[in-house]
Formats: sequence, structure tokens, C-alpha cells
Amino acid sequence: MKTVLFSPTPAHSMWAPASLSGARREMRNKCGACPFFIMSRVSLGKVNTRMLQKLSIAVSLALLLISAAAYAAASQPVAVTTFACSGNKSQRVGPCPHGGEPSFLIQGSDGNFYGTSFVSSEGDQSQPNGGTVFSVTPSGQFTLLHTFLPGAKNNYPNGNNPGSITEASDGNLYGVTFNGGVPEQGVVYRVGRKSGFKVIHQFCSVRNCTDGIIASKLVAGLDGNLYGLTIAGGTGSCFAGCGTIFRVVPATGTYEVMFNFDGKADGDHPISLTLAPDGSFYGFSGAIFHYVPATGDFQSLPGTTFPLFGLDGSFPTDSMVIANGKIYGLYTIYQMGGAGLFEVNLDGSNLNLFPRYNTTVSGGSPSGVLLASDGNLWVAEHVANNFSGDLISLSLSTGMVLKTLKPFGVHAAVGALPTALLQVKDGTLWGTTTMFGKVPAGHFGDGVVYRLNAGLPPR
Repeated sequence: MKTVLFSPTPAHSMWAPASLSGARREMRNKCGACPFFIMSRVSLGKVNTRMLQKLSIAVSLALLLISAAAYAAASQPVAVTTFACSGNKSQRVGPCPHGGEPSFLIQGSDGNFYGTSFVSSEGDQSQPNGGTVFSVTPSGQFTLLHTFLPGAKNNYPNGNNPGSITEASDGNLYGVTFNGGVPEQGVVYRVGRKSGFKVIHQFCSVRNCTDGIIASKLVAGLDGNLYGLTIAGGTGSCFAGCGTIFRVVPATGTYEVMFNFDGKADGDHPISLTLAPDGSFYGFSGAIFHYVPATGDFQSLPGTTFPLFGLDGSFPTDSMVIANGKIYGLYTIYQMGGAGLFEVNLDGSNLNLFPRYNTTVSGGSPSGVLLASDGNLWVAEHVANNFSGDLISLSLSTGMVLKTLKPFGVHAAVGALPTALLQVKDGTLWGTTTMFGKVPAGHFGDGVVYRLNAGLPPR
């Protein structure tokens, strides 16, 4: 296990405890008059408790101690890389030169892992700053690829608080940030595996932000291009815009808005862009939508508006998967909370919401969602019902919890509050936590990249 420590290099002073709650906070700042359900839709797919976790740290610590003592699962994860910050351990304030709160993780075509950390310093709860892009080999060798710096005006001109990351057809890594950039609305960036960083696009760099603001997940298409969503901006009639689908062409580095949500028939504030086997995309914007890049065709699928529970509406969280000719994902209920599995055919027929497996207000804050090689849906619950998080597997046929793993906690080597989750070819699970981890004296842990052999078959 490698621990990322403070180095002689000077430290630089949103959906993930970090990233997606950062997006929720950003939506609140930029869209103060927007309906509450918009912010709920932004946050519930990943994390909606960062401020609670940080501002009530003493309470969380006590609850984490209890959950750590109760853990008795046979499958124990291994810490591969631990992120360390130096400074005030009790208040968790200080610089994190290699990053903190790792929230997104992918495996590249070279077999190594690439990810982003949301901050490079801890302490400012209203607006944590910085962030990094990093790589980790399967054996745990860590490489810092890029740090998002404050710049001369302390406005992070090249981006601040990175979110999702993906590998493109040119072999480079592409990602988005929630904040920073010259208009301070986030950027699309490119970074080489060994060196080289470039801003591809600054969000809200055109009048009225018709190019989009608040970008979510970036997805590699089968045509060699990258596609993503912005939750707001665009030409739609919503306050602050209704959102967009955009494209980045790696061959030229160009950014282009491909579709504008109108806030009416097309819906608004899209989430959960999911690639289908035929190269088209599905997502949610008030109903399930289908977008075909090759033709530009867009359809809001009839019958996929999620039902009311009494007076409270339901809607998907931010991650969906496609299997067996169906779309699967998790849903929650406005005000009631909780989380449950849903399924719907690719043509929009037979939408089915299974009973909620979790009825807590946050629904456990489901984060990473993975269709694993055992045919079940594995979920990283960022908070769960114990304030430390867990991993669960769900049956696609019944929506019931089949297995729960609780290896996370304040004293656990793998830290607490899991976020990213993926499975590699040999069946092993890899993921991240965004708080704690074992570090030397004088430091405090700020998240871990871990691996876990859960007994799953190879992919």
C-alpha cells in the first residue's frame, strides 16, 4: 500500500462527497430561484451530505467508530493508495499536495487506473479548492498528472474541483470541472497520461451561457467522440437554461452543443448519460430520453415519467446501466427519500419500480453503480445508514439486497464514505473512499483507492 504524503513541492491553497455535492452547491449559488427538485436531482445520484459530514464532523466520527466496531464481513478490501494531508488533524484543515477526496476512478486501456481528487487543500467548507488528476498502477505506484492551481487572481483559471474523467480514442484523458475557468463555471480539459494539460472549453464562455453550465458525466462514444451533459445553460427557456448535450472531438479538440433541452417536451436539467450497445445514449430529463449521435435524433420516451407517491414525485438517481435489453437504475422519492431499483425496456415500455430497499432520507446516498460479472447491480452507498458507507449488491429480478459489505470506517485502512466503484477483468472490485485512511503522524487521511476481492467471477 502506498501513502501519498506531503512533498517539498508547495501546496496549493458536488454528486461525490466532493464532486456532486459540489455541483449541488454550485447549482444553489448560480440558480437560487430554481425549484428544489432540480438540486435534488443533481445531488441524489452521488452524494448530498458533504456539508453535513464536514460541519458535524464530531458526530460523524462517533458514528463511524460504532460502525467500524460492528463490521464483520469476510471480504476485506486492501488500501492501494492513501491520500494524506498535513495540518490540523482534529479539525481536518491543511494542504493535500497530491489531492484529497478521490471521487472518480477508471481503468485505462493500459491497465492502469486514472482518477480525480476533488480538492488539494481542506479547510474551506463553503468552497473547497483545487483538485488533482492522478494515476495508480495495479501494484500501487502513484503518479500525480496534474494539479489545478489558483492562478495569480486566485480564480483557478484552468478549472477547479474536477469531476468525471474518461479515456478518449486518442489515448488521452478528458474530464470536466465543476468550478473555475475564466467565467468560473467549469471547464472541459485534456491531460496526457504522462504529461501535458490543456483546457478544451470554458463553460459559459458565450453570451447567456448557451454553451452550457454545470457539466456532469463525460462519456466516450462508439464513434470516437466524447459526449456529456450540462445540467443548466443552453437555449432552453428555463431559468439559467434547461441544459444541453455536448460533444468533444478529440481529433480536433473542438467543443459543440449538439442538443438543447427546451424545458417542455424535451424536459430539462438532464442527468445520467448512458451509452447503449448500438452507440446511442439514454438519460433522464423529466422522462427517459434517447439520443442518437449519428443522426441527431432525440426522443423523450412515452410512459417513462416516474410516478407519484401520494403528492411526492419520484425520479432516478444519476447512474443507469443497460443489460438484457433493459435500462436499470436507482430511484428516489421527493421528500420521502429512500432508494429502490427500477427497470424499463429500451423503447420506454414497462417501467417498473421495485419496492425501496432503503427508506432513509438520503437513501444511503448511492454513488458508484456497477453491473458486475455475477449479473447483479453493485452499489457504493456513500453514507448508508451508518455514516461510513457500504457496498451492496441488488438482484435485477427482484430489486432486493443480496449482500452487504461494511469494511469502511474512521479507523479502517480503506477509510470511509465510498464513491467510485468499478470491476476489472479478473473480477476484482476497485473503488475510492473520500475520507480517512491510515497515514503517518502529523497527517490526516483524506480518502483511499482500494481493491476488494468479493469472490466475483472474471468479466
